[in-house]
Amino acid sequence: MSGAGALSIDPEELSVLRQTAPSLRVAVVAARWHKRIMGGLTAGAERFLEEVGIRHDDVTRVAAPGSFELPVLAARAARSHDAVVALGVVIRGGTPHFEYVCSAATDGLTKVSVEAETPVGFGLLTCDDEQQALDRAGLEGSREDKGYEAAHAAVAAATQLRTLS
Repeated sequence: MSGAGALSIDPEELSVLRQTAPSLRVAVVAARWHKRIMGGLTAGAERFLEEVGIRHDDVTRVAAPGSFELPVLAARAARSHDAVVALGVVIRGGTPHFEYVCSAATDGLTKVSVEAETPVGFGLLTCDDEQQALDRAGLEGSREDKGYEAAHAAVAAATQLRTLS
C-alpha cells in the first residue's frame, strides 16, 4: 500500500545534513511530461534542498524531454555534481511502452549512480494511472512526496560518501 513506511527524517539526521549539505553540488534532472505531477515532484525536491541549506541559486536544473532521457542527463550531471535528483513519471497505457521506459530509466539511473559513484535520488514514479501519480507527487492532498524523498536520498547518500572518502 502506498504511504506505508513513508519517509520520516530524524531531527538529528536533519541537523547533520544542515551542517554538511550546503557545500554539496546538486543537480535536479526533471522530465517534462505530466506538467502538474512534475511540478509537485520538483517543488518537493527543492523544498528539501532548501530545508538543508542548499540555496536555490546553487542547484543546477536540467529539463529532460521525458523519463527515458533521465539516465543520460543524470550521467552528465554526475560528472560535476555530488548528488543528482532524477524526477519523472511514467503512467501505464495500453502498450508495452510503459515497461520499456520504466525498465530503461530504472536500469540507466542505477548504472549512472554506481559507475559515477554519485548518488542519484530515484524520483521516477511508475504508476498504473494518473491518480496514483497525483497521490505521490507532493501536491495538496497527496499522500506522499516522492520529490522530497528523492532529494533526501541523494543528499543523505552524498553526505555518507564524504565520510567514506
